[in-house]
Amino acid sequence: MEKLTIKATKYTPEISLDPQGTLCIMGKSYPENTFEFYTPVIEWIEAYFQGQLASKTTIHMKIIYFNSSSSKLFFDFFDLLEEHISTHTIEINWIYDSENENVAEAGQDFIEDFPNLNINLITLIGEDYGEI
Repeated sequence: MEKLTIKATKYTPEISLDPQGTLCIMGKSYPENTFEFYTPVIEWIEAYFQGQLASKTTIHMKIIYFNSSSSKLFFDFFDLLEEHISTHTIEINWIYDSENENVAEAGQDFIEDFPNLNINLITLIGEDYGEI
């Protein structure tokens, strides 16, 4: 299985999916067609769970801003992850800027909606919000 990398644009996040078990989604997410943009990501993740897995999957989601259709997509993404927690160790790091209340609240909402997933809220401050 090959690594999937999608470069960030003004409207879409940087995505890096590594079959060694590290998946990263970083940046803004408000593409013109959210489901079209994320289709290769979802397909890659479905193939990842069907193939040879790393012993643990760590997902870093460092979202600056996202629209309602991206929120729905993230919900579906977490739903897909939840389908595999009985057979695989999954850890999700929801990383947000300390001044971004909307993204912090969204992370809390995802924790409430998916109590079986291991979702960590990680608050970064100012300059610490650069690279993961």
